[in-house]
Amino acid sequence: MIIEEILNLKKEKEAIILAHNYQIPEIQDVADFVGDSLELAKKAASFKDCRIIVFCGVKFMAETAKILSPDKKVLIPQIDAGCPLADMAGYEDVLKMKEKYPDAWIVSYVNSNADVKSISDVCCTSGNALEVVKNIPSKKIIFLPDKNLCWYVKNRVKEKDIICWNGYCYVHRKFTFKDIEKARKMYPDAEIIVHPECEPDVQKMADGVYSTAGMVKRVKESKSTRFIIGTEEGLIYRLKKENPDKDFYPLGKKRICYDMKKINLENLKKSLEEEKYEILLPDNIIEKAKKSLERMLNYT
Repeated sequence: MIIEEILNLKKEKEAIILAHNYQIPEIQDVADFVGDSLELAKKAASFKDCRIIVFCGVKFMAETAKILSPDKKVLIPQIDAGCPLADMAGYEDVLKMKEKYPDAWIVSYVNSNADVKSISDVCCTSGNALEVVKNIPSKKIIFLPDKNLCWYVKNRVKEKDIICWNGYCYVHRKFTFKDIEKARKMYPDAEIIVHPECEPDVQKMADGVYSTAGMVKRVKESKSTRFIIGTEEGLIYRLKKENPDKDFYPLGKKRICYDMKKINLENLKKSLEEEKYEILLPDNIIEKAKKSLERMLNYT
């Protein structure tokens, strides 16, 4: 059985398997830990005895794990599992923006590539973006790459002058206010929670706006027994698994990140067998990007 083979390989290779909340159920079930991108990277850094980290997510996440655990071999089972949102903020374009606004701090969402993190002043997640932006010493900020997360922050931190990058997540962009209107009619007693990468009108109409880690926490703490989930459909599997007494429905049609779904049991097994594909980053990129991630932790 392939799952047994993966578990044996994991033991033989001294590896741990990390899976993002959007991974397919079979990958979530075989993983040592399931979480959002930063939770997983921090978890990777906390494992002292392993030799290999197999990151089941998209490439920028595996890069973040490598930045925080440079002494470990970090693998991603499918090398072309990328993130279109992260790619919307290119290294050269960010440098030009820095030149245009030399007094501004670059705040990079963790959903950015390693080279962009290396020229950023600080990173943030969707869960801690408000804290980071409030606490950094600069009044002027360039926030990248997601314009909707930027809108969420800008409307809650009025004392800062925030310039929003024009990037977006194609998955979260598909949720609409009509989806919320329909959901309210179909499930009037359900709590509607959405991700801050959703469009502003969707955020305004929801009952709450949370990161994926925030959604997991909210569902556990809420007295509601029914939830409408406005994020990539993979999270619903985890929510059902951890809260069997509650009901979950996608906001409108199930929205899928196709890059997240590229990893399966077969290529996970092959990754362990052949120790591929390894994430390799230049030392100077690791060193500089690590500073922006560590600074984030200091402001939260």
